[in-house]
Amino acid sequence: MEFFKIRQDIPFMRHALAFNVISIAMFLIAVGALAFKGLNLGVEFTGGTVMEVGYSQSANLTQIRNTLQSGGMNDPMVQSFGDSKTVLIRLPTKPELSGAKLSDQVFLMLKADDEQLELRRVDYVGSQVGEELIEKGALALLFVSLGIVAYLAFRFEWKFGVAGILANLHDVVIILGFFAMFQWEFSLPVLAAVLAILGYSVNESVVVFDRIRENFMKMRKATVPEVINNAITRTMSRTIITHGSTQLMVLSILIFGGETLHYFALALTIGILFGIYSSIFVASPLVLWLGISREDLIKPEVKKEEAVV
Repeated sequence: MEFFKIRQDIPFMRHALAFNVISIAMFLIAVGALAFKGLNLGVEFTGGTVMEVGYSQSANLTQIRNTLQSGGMNDPMVQSFGDSKTVLIRLPTKPELSGAKLSDQVFLMLKADDEQLELRRVDYVGSQVGEELIEKGALALLFVSLGIVAYLAFRFEWKFGVAGILANLHDVVIILGFFAMFQWEFSLPVLAAVLAILGYSVNESVVVFDRIRENFMKMRKATVPEVINNAITRTMSRTIITHGSTQLMVLSILIFGGETLHYFALALTIGILFGIYSSIFVASPLVLWLGISREDLIKPEVKKEEAVV
């Protein structure tokens, strides 16, 4: 399906060097933000207390947050959960208080403003559990990355595998760089979004790589940059439809999903936008720089010699 058809190939590879310099600069800025600021890890990773409380009427999140801060609770995360009367509170660990005492203290603070306040559940996350989540999350990213390299190398050629994983690494580091630079909370839903973007980005790269392989068979006299330009141009309409429809869905989550899904949708939005960029201006130029050629994909036929009797 195509909304439009571009009749003349767009010379993307003519500007490949300039965009590679921009990509390296963005990558280094993101790495710098991660190195100097670090991620603002959520309670799931650092340990702490998660409380769910129910109010008799619509809760005022700002007032709840101010009440907790005035009571000595540092950096409380307060958000609606399900409906306007249900509130989820995340509190970092306080060394001088156990999880049970901390939750009791918070509940008494909030009950002073609403006598009908209901404590629905309390979860405690230890620091050891948080460390295990960080370790398992990093392993998940590693195994997904290795799987992507193996798949692309098996389906196409090792140069496509290297280009694909470097482009995906670019997207992931950019997302993490945004979260480090602006100190947005990095929670389990955000980690899930990062893993989803890994699969989403590689899908776009596979479509372009597949078209490059087809073009090497069809465009016998074309140069490698011309083959890549034609592949990207021919997939442009599909890219706009796919990414546009996906972003509409993510945008609805970002606007209507509430604070619970806000950073999840934000991570997906950043990943989708940079996924388009990386598939065109990172993965494809890398394939070119790695020296892909027609001979890598089309093996010469070996003529069988007839036996002389």
